[in-house]
Amino acid sequence: MNPKILIIGACGQIGTELTQKLRKLYGTENVIASDIRKLNTDVVNSGPFEVVNALDFNQIEHLVEVHKITDIYLMAALLSATAEKNPAFAWDLNMNSLFHVLNLAKAKKIQKIFWPSSIAVFGPTTPKENTPQYTIMEPSTVYGISKQAGERWCEYYHNIYGVDVRSIRYPGLISWSTPPGGGTTDYAVDIFYKAIADKKYECFLSSETKMPMMYMDDAIEATINIMKAPAEDIKIHSSYNLAAMSFTPTQIAAEIKKHIPEFEITYNPDFRQKIADSWPASIDDAEARKDWGWQHTFDLESMTKDMLEHLG
Repeated sequence: MNPKILIIGACGQIGTELTQKLRKLYGTENVIASDIRKLNTDVVNSGPFEVVNALDFNQIEHLVEVHKITDIYLMAALLSATAEKNPAFAWDLNMNSLFHVLNLAKAKKIQKIFWPSSIAVFGPTTPKENTPQYTIMEPSTVYGISKQAGERWCEYYHNIYGVDVRSIRYPGLISWSTPPGGGTTDYAVDIFYKAIADKKYECFLSSETKMPMMYMDDAIEATINIMKAPAEDIKIHSSYNLAAMSFTPTQIAAEIKKHIPEFEITYNPDFRQKIADSWPASIDDAEARKDWGWQHTFDLESMTKDMLEHLG
């Protein structure tokens, strides 16, 4: 039996590609995309789409009943840089949308939840290199605080109510198909657009800011694979560390220069620098690799080539 899937936040950076991949996998009619507004995009036009406010429990419950939904992927969130400008709304959206979905699973109206966490759950006191699965977590951003709290609630709902909720801590995500959505790692997407259009880029982080990153193809693969895994293979019910590569703006600029020799990068760090400085530089994801067979495909070199081919 194919799952019947509802994706909340389907028009965002991850949701867009996730929706298309899940439709290929399970059939267009089995994947209901939804978002706060109806945009003229592939996601909206290529299959079933509903307008839904992630903060409205009754709207979500109605969609679950009408479409006989089994699995929800909750991709709606206010990301790190945007959340700092609107803390109260970020907390409301990031937390209450999660409670709505957890409560639907607790009431046995759905079977399975995917909820993304982030490297933002870590903070300035976390070991920076090879950050372990279990470590000090004192996030210093609104986004990180909401994701850290969300992880605790996911684990609680699993332990107390038996809810099947699965989660990964996404690193910075890089994709060509949708513009980035207000995160701190967005420079690693913007840099490709500007390299092609202007042959130059002013980076909002300093040259040696090293952060964990992942190509969107790998992130989608991980998301689908953790949801496909047998329940007994999922040993962590807060959120799994996930890693592919780590690099600095200097390193990605050098890689782009191999393809566009005249490309120049300059640096003008802004408020996002402080956020980046509070996050890990690299991640230990041994548990995900061991428990449900996670493997990444793209490194900095192959990702750069693929990005420039698609955007160029």
